[in-house]
Amino acid sequence: MSELETLQKDTITHTQLVRYAGASGDFNPIHTVVPIGEEAGLGGVIAHGMLVMGMAGEALTKWFPRQNLRAFKVRFSAMTRPGEKLSIEGIIDDEKSVDGERRWIGKIFVKNENGEVKLKGGFEVKKP
Repeated sequence: MSELETLQKDTITHTQLVRYAGASGDFNPIHTVVPIGEEAGLGGVIAHGMLVMGMAGEALTKWFPRQNLRAFKVRFSAMTRPGEKLSIEGIIDDEKSVDGERRWIGKIFVKNENGEVKLKGGFEVKKP
């Protein structure tokens, strides 16, 4: 098993969520309008899942050349809120051959500063 270098992200901000809504076209108000998030029982706004997944993808492309990525899938574990600071951790825990290509198999985790897992997933990359 081989641990990958942890990627630290800046604190999630409400402004970041509004900007992401505009960039992604996802204007669901639970991500940008605090009273709507409160009315929905969320205690305020929550980050877009795809924003968090994008951060995980960013880590993958820092660890490996993008063209070597063969698979990437995730599951969301908990909501992310403004004020949280996320880190992305990864491990390579297996290896296999697919059609003669050697691949590393790994796991990826996005956690907040308290260790709460926000996203967990898996990936396959072509071994260099």
